[in-house]
Amino acid sequence: MSDPRTSRPLRLAFYGDDFTGSTDALEVLAFSGLRCALFLSVPTPAQMEALGGFDAIGVAGNSRAMTNAELDTHLPDVFSRLAALPTPLVHYKVCSTFDSAPATGSIGHVMELARGAFRQPLVPIVAATPALGRYCLFGHLFARSATDGQVYRIDRHPIMSVHPVTPMHESDLARHLGRQTTMSIGNLPLTRFDPSSGSMAEQMTAMAGACRAVVLDGLEAGHLTQAGECLQQMASAQAAPLFVVGGSGVEYGLTQYWQRQDGQATAARKTAVQVSDRYTRFEAVDQVLVVSGSASRLSATQIQAAVDAGFKEVPVDVQALGLESQAGAAVERLVREVLDALATGASVVVHTARGPDDARIDALIQTLQAQGYSAGAARHHGGRLVSDRLGEVVDAIVRAHPLRRLVLSGGDTSSRVTQVLAPDALEIRARLAPGAPLCRLLSSAPHLQGLELALKGGQMGDADYFLTALRGSGTPV
Repeated sequence: MSDPRTSRPLRLAFYGDDFTGSTDALEVLAFSGLRCALFLSVPTPAQMEALGGFDAIGVAGNSRAMTNAELDTHLPDVFSRLAALPTPLVHYKVCSTFDSAPATGSIGHVMELARGAFRQPLVPIVAATPALGRYCLFGHLFARSATDGQVYRIDRHPIMSVHPVTPMHESDLARHLGRQTTMSIGNLPLTRFDPSSGSMAEQMTAMAGACRAVVLDGLEAGHLTQAGECLQQMASAQAAPLFVVGGSGVEYGLTQYWQRQDGQATAARKTAVQVSDRYTRFEAVDQVLVVSGSASRLSATQIQAAVDAGFKEVPVDVQALGLESQAGAAVERLVREVLDALATGASVVVHTARGPDDARIDALIQTLQAQGYSAGAARHHGGRLVSDRLGEVVDAIVRAHPLRRLVLSGGDTSSRVTQVLAPDALEIRARLAPGAPLCRLLSSAPHLQGLELALKGGQMGDADYFLTALRGSGTPV
C-alpha cells in the first residue's frame, strides 16, 4: 500500500535567513500536526517523495549574515527554485526581531531580489509573533527580553539595540526596512483589522498602488489568524506562489487559519494537544556539547548556569581562530581540548564570548583593523571566519566522539556549523524552549545518525536552557 502522505499537497515552503530561525518556523508547523522537514537546499520533488511526502518544507540558509553582493549571488537561484515548487505560499523567514542592516542581511534588498521570481504587486510583511513576545503596533516593533521579562520597543531592547552586527536603532519597521530598499513600504494597523473596513486581503490589494510592501500589525494570536487568512486569500488570487516576509508569526497565522478553514477546529485542537504532548517529552542524555558563538547577555547567563552545574568550560581563543595565519593550529588545539574534556564524561560548553563586553571580541576586531579592515568589515569578516572554524571543530569532534546531543548557540554560528555538518535534513524532535527546539538529523553519514541538534539564537531560551538539553524534560518518554 502506498504511503498516503505522498498525496498531501504542499501548503507552504519557507527559506530561513539563518538556521535558528528556520527551526523556529519548523517547530510551529510540526506542533500544529503537519509533516515537515528542514533541508539545507531546495529539495527536488523526487527528494521530497523519497522521504514520504510533506505538508510543508523549509530551507535553512544563512543570508542573515550576507552582504548585498553575496545575496545577489546566492538568492536568485534559490527563489527561482522555490517559486517552481507546487505550493501557494513561499515565506522568507527572518528573525522575529527583524535585526538587519543596509549592508548586512538586508531584508529590503532581499525583497527587491524576490521580484525576479515572484511577480506580485505587493509583499506582505507579518511583523508580530506574540508566542515569542514580539508585537507590532502602528508599524512599530516591540519585543520581550528574556533577561528581565519586560517588553521593550525594539530600539530600546537591552539585547537587540546593541546587537554586535545588526543593532536595531529604529522601531518603525517601514522606516527600518525603507533604509534597505527603494521599495515604498506601508502599514496596515490594528485599527483597520475590523471586518467593517473590508477584508485584509482587499485592503492590501487597494494599497498596492501606493506601496510595494506592507507591514501587518499584531498583538495577539487572533490577529495572526486574520493575517493567515489574508495571506491565503492573496495567494488564491494569483497563479504563482505568494512571497511573504516575516518571523514565525507567518507559520502561526497560517496554521491557525488552516485549522479554522478546514472546519476541524475541535479535532485540530485535540490533535495539537497530542502532538504538543509528544514533543514535550524527551529523555536525558549522559553528556551534551554546547558551542556558543553568541555575545548576548542572555547567552552569558546560560553559560554561567551550565558551568555552575558542572559543565566543563572551554573558552575559545577567538583572535587565533579568526586569523588565517593561526587558524589551522588553533582549530587543532581546540579540537584536542574539547575531546579531552568530553573523554572525562562531563558535558562541555565551548564559547567565544561571555556577553557583549568580552575582551576577546574587541581583540579580534582590532587585529583585523590593523590589517586594513574597517571596523564594520572587521566585525563581519571576523565573525564569519570564527563561525567557519567552529564548523571545522564541531565536525572533527562528532567524527571522533560518539555524541548524542549537540547544542549550537548564536544565529550565525548555528548556520555555519550546521552547513559544515551537512545533514540531508532536520526534523523536530522535541521542544526545549519556544523558538529553539531540539531536532533530529536525517543523514546517511554514520557519524550523524542518531545525533540530536538544538539551535538557538542569542536571545532565545531561559537561563537553564543548556541544562534542560542535558537533563531532558523530566517526564517519562
